[in-house]
Amino acid sequence: MEPRLIEAQSTAPPARPVYEIQRLSKTYARNNLTALTDVNLTLRKGEFVSVIGSSGCGKSTLLKIMAGLLPPSSGRVVLEGKPVMGTRPDIGMMFQHATLLPWKTTVENIVLPIEIREGRAAAKAAKGRALDLLRLVGLGDFGNVYPSELSGGMAQRAAICRMLIADPAVLLLDEPFSALDELTRDFMNMELQRICLEREATAFLVTHSLAEAVILSDRILVMKPRPGRVVEEVKIDLPRPRTLDMINTPRFGEIVAYIRDLLGREAFV
Repeated sequence: MEPRLIEAQSTAPPARPVYEIQRLSKTYARNNLTALTDVNLTLRKGEFVSVIGSSGCGKSTLLKIMAGLLPPSSGRVVLEGKPVMGTRPDIGMMFQHATLLPWKTTVENIVLPIEIREGRAAAKAAKGRALDLLRLVGLGDFGNVYPSELSGGMAQRAAICRMLIADPAVLLLDEPFSALDELTRDFMNMELQRICLEREATAFLVTHSLAEAVILSDRILVMKPRPGRVVEEVKIDLPRPRTLDMINTPRFGEIVAYIRDLLGREAFV
């Protein structure tokens, strides 16, 4: 089934590259196990890209390499013109769980990355920026409460603020809302879209949810395992800003069906 993707006609030049990966491979067990092979990827300023595939296809390995948490076996990994050799303050990362420290307030949790890198004085100076971010995500009145007083969705919104506090060049998202109930997850996806559009953020999402990938992304990379590789890039031609009502449209269904067909019998939730 062809998704009949339509290229928008524009005379504007493409946005500048932010993150570039060329011929990336990752092997384990003395090169006897290939987790990733020949991955090529360019993220441009303000672009939202997702990767989807079955468990074991290398999605999380790719994200860890992009975050500087894991070295590649070969290939070129460059953010803002500089090789990624380890963790960096211009890389924002968000995980499945908020992992807020229970003995720190919401604001203190948000400025924690700055405290770790630059010390308490810098963290204190950043509290005003943290409060601005809390207002951005609708938590302006919750800066001085502790994590036990936050719902799951509120905690994840605080985690978004923590990811944004250093104004990173790229946002790396590892199934950030998968632990939430369906209604809260839908709300958080719309919040994430709004924040990314407002800040012209460059984002890369790992997810098992086809609907989530389609509603958020400009492009989706479809991966298959053994070895992990990108088999196709699917451009999403739905207009922005996206709404949850789009999930019920024929066009949305066509795109989801096309990606399912690419993945064959591999199951997704």
